[in-house]
Amino acid sequence: MQFVDQARITVVAGKGGNGCMSFRREKYVPRGGPDGGDGGDGGSVYLIGDDSLNTLIDFRFQKHYRANNGEPGRGKQCSGKAAEDLLIKVPVGTSIVDEDTLEVIGDVTEVGQKLLVAAGGRRGLGNIHFKSSTNRAPRQTTKGTEGEERHLNLELKVMADVGLLGLPNAGKSTLIRSVSAAKPKVANYPFTTLVPNLGVVKVGTHQHFVMADIPGLIQGASEGTGLGFQFLRHLTRCRLLLQVVDIAPVDASDPVENVRTIIRELKTYSSTLAERPRWLVLNKLDMLPKEDAEALCDRIISELDWQGPVFRISAISNLGTEKLSQAIMQWLLERREEEAENPETAEAEAELRERMEAEAVARVEAWLNRRHKRKAAEEDEDDDDFDDDDFDVDVEYAR
Repeated sequence: MQFVDQARITVVAGKGGNGCMSFRREKYVPRGGPDGGDGGDGGSVYLIGDDSLNTLIDFRFQKHYRANNGEPGRGKQCSGKAAEDLLIKVPVGTSIVDEDTLEVIGDVTEVGQKLLVAAGGRRGLGNIHFKSSTNRAPRQTTKGTEGEERHLNLELKVMADVGLLGLPNAGKSTLIRSVSAAKPKVANYPFTTLVPNLGVVKVGTHQHFVMADIPGLIQGASEGTGLGFQFLRHLTRCRLLLQVVDIAPVDASDPVENVRTIIRELKTYSSTLAERPRWLVLNKLDMLPKEDAEALCDRIISELDWQGPVFRISAISNLGTEKLSQAIMQWLLERREEEAENPETAEAEAELRERMEAEAVARVEAWLNRRHKRKAAEEDEDDDDFDDDDFDVDVEYAR
């Protein structure tokens, strides 16, 4: 199945039913009075989280969704039937932005979570509501209101606690295969990972976390080189980033410069994401003799002046991977406890997420601007194709 993590759809809620104007007509009941019923409410449109979906590819084939209208009212004070709400299934982790207002409508982060994206129209009132002591035979009714119409941008971001970051062939896929049951493709050439992969890492009894592996970044990703920043959005939900480094690259490149390249590209994409805690994971220790590998690791740490935690592993032989998993689990537990006990920490986390949402909205706005400019350029080209001579017509007048 093709992995699609962005989609644009149009949703239209149902119109409310009109109120009815009716008067009671029964034998032996003179001046029966008004009895027009109300219309029914229009159907609303909801997005609902579904764990059976892991991509937005369905929205490539169906882009328009419309809820049903409410039924109009009837006589004898009968109200019209309200329309059922339209439920659209989306993968867990989907963010929704209104393209017209650039409003972040919300995130679907749990299975079964319902998010209202378009409210249905309200019902119209029948003439029974307008009777009074001075208006015995009202002929006033109200029409049902139109349902909301919205153009939505859907963006899927994987729900993971830890994200892997690094150059192609740094060993990210091998690491996630080593610590979880996930089986992403592994090969000895760059860009074997083309879509994000998730793995559940179990540590002890009833303790686990989710790790995300995304395609590797390369220098110039901010300009679209390689796969560009296409999948970096999937790391915005991660609380911790692991920067995986190949200490013995096959192209003989400098590991220190490789780390700096990733840091530069990460900051170019999102200064907020670059503020997330990052641990340095020096991989492929088995490629060199033990003493040489240790000396090289020391040099990398020294030249980078790395202040955060550092782990030395060999993912393919499971060397140091268990220690890394336990450290991650411990850090996540401490972080959750700290946020629960310390309001300032929780506020800082909420502020960071708000900034990431603002950056996501800015990316949507920039994309819309590019699209509008492209359409304007195409229209200008079409206009240039027309020539005044094309409209010259030879007319012969009858004499």
